[in-house]
Amino acid sequence: MVKKGIIMGQKISRKEIEVDKMKVKVIVKLRKPKCVKDIRSFLRHARFYHRFIKKFNRIARPFMNILAKDMPLNFDDKCLEAWEKLKKELISALIISVPDWTKPFEIMCDASNFLIGSILR
Repeated sequence: MVKKGIIMGQKISRKEIEVDKMKVKVIVKLRKPKCVKDIRSFLRHARFYHRFIKKFNRIARPFMNILAKDMPLNFDDKCLEAWEKLKKELISALIISVPDWTKPFEIMCDASNFLIGSILR
């Protein structure tokens, strides 16, 4: 087995799985979105890590009104608060412990033309 590596934006080692530090540096430098395209781009990135963020959908809810069709960009205080909260959650220590290698386990993978998923049981 590989001792350490980066797979799909996650740094994986024998002891833990965490977000790649280079991605964290990019998130820290992000500025407030100027258009709907910026919000969508940020949310696509954030959704990749949604499993690490408790109550992700509740935090991102203020953006849904902006993303509705034909709605003006009204980046109010609630959106700014959600923006800062998601950024904070994305740059915090996001770690998952690895399985107990002394016990049996199964890795199930599924792939399509645009998505790869896996489950560790």
